[in-house]
Amino acid sequence: MMYSSYTAASFARKLDIADHHNTDLIGAVSWSFEFEDQPWFAGFRDLATNGVDKPVLNVFRMFGMMTGNRVNVSGQFNYDFKKILENSVRGAERDINALASKDDRSAAVMVWNYHDDNVIGQAAPVVVNIAGIPAEKVYLQHYRIDQEHSNSYEVRKKMGSPQSPSEVQIRELEKAGQLQLLESPQWISTENGKSSVTFSLPQQGVTLLRLTW
Repeated sequence: MMYSSYTAASFARKLDIADHHNTDLIGAVSWSFEFEDQPWFAGFRDLATNGVDKPVLNVFRMFGMMTGNRVNVSGQFNYDFKKILENSVRGAERDINALASKDDRSAAVMVWNYHDDNVIGQAAPVVVNIAGIPAEKVYLQHYRIDQEHSNSYEVRKKMGSPQSPSEVQIRELEKAGQLQLLESPQWISTENGKSSVTFSLPQQGVTLLRLTW
């Protein structure tokens, strides 16, 4: 799961660095692989294991749902790209930050809770305030990657980490490897074009709020 939050945080900071240097970022490359005929979850820097998607692949699925243009994100953040370049994320504070986009009929906000120490601590309370919504109601889909959602690795650990999983176990792992909703989609109201979403985000977790109207 650490690779998931790391990918979310690092890819977003590429955009910040490009802005800082007044450079257009055409695209980004993930140095990732998929090795065939290897042990299950062998620890390689890959996106899938024996056809089962790893949690990090779901971050790219989230990115793929963020359409339109990037929009500004502001708040009380402990880290920016300069601080991370100088010190990484190794202090007492976690890197809880966000990336947002807006299209004609939708908006999306990705939030991550990253730290270099891969320790699952207390979940962080998060409030996302969204402005500029041109509708009185919006349809909210809340996707999550954490220990309980979109995480085939954690499901395999609960199975006892089998190296020869059964067909039933493989199907369960394949299902767990897909991007999952944290809760059922719902319609939420706006006021003067604004709306708020409150949730808890575990350390190394990643959330995507997708609003359509």
